[in-house]
Amino acid sequence: MSETSVTVDEDQELPKVQGGVAPYLMVDGASKAATFYEQAFAATEIHRHPEDESGRTMHIHLLIHGGSIMLSDAYPEYGLPLREHSGYTLTLAVEDVDGWWSRAVGAGVEVVMPLERMFWGDRYGQIRDPFGVNWAITGK
Repeated sequence: MSETSVTVDEDQELPKVQGGVAPYLMVDGASKAATFYEQAFAATEIHRHPEDESGRTMHIHLLIHGGSIMLSDAYPEYGLPLREHSGYTLTLAVEDVDGWWSRAVGAGVEVVMPLERMFWGDRYGQIRDPFGVNWAITGK
């Protein structure tokens, strides 16, 4: 095993993934991202692999609004370099759009598209977190 490997007890039952599709995001600073998502999106940490000697972690499992999201740091030495996030938006469909929006903006996201009423009837807006991930918040 390399110095960055983590041993997981095979008898340990890992938390089940919640929701239909669970995004797995590679970011620069997974532990910092988890803390930010707790502030911005009321995330709850479910499981985490320990950080290596460089402060990287290979796995963090969060719940946001009932759905799982996974985070890891980049491991270029294993063929997993950090890449720019583009071409997708994580969408939070919520009841209290203004509350979720205010919390995220207060935590320090960048507003990409202001929250407003859309032609399909929902209020919708887009934001970008400090890790380069695009999010949308939508609801009635």
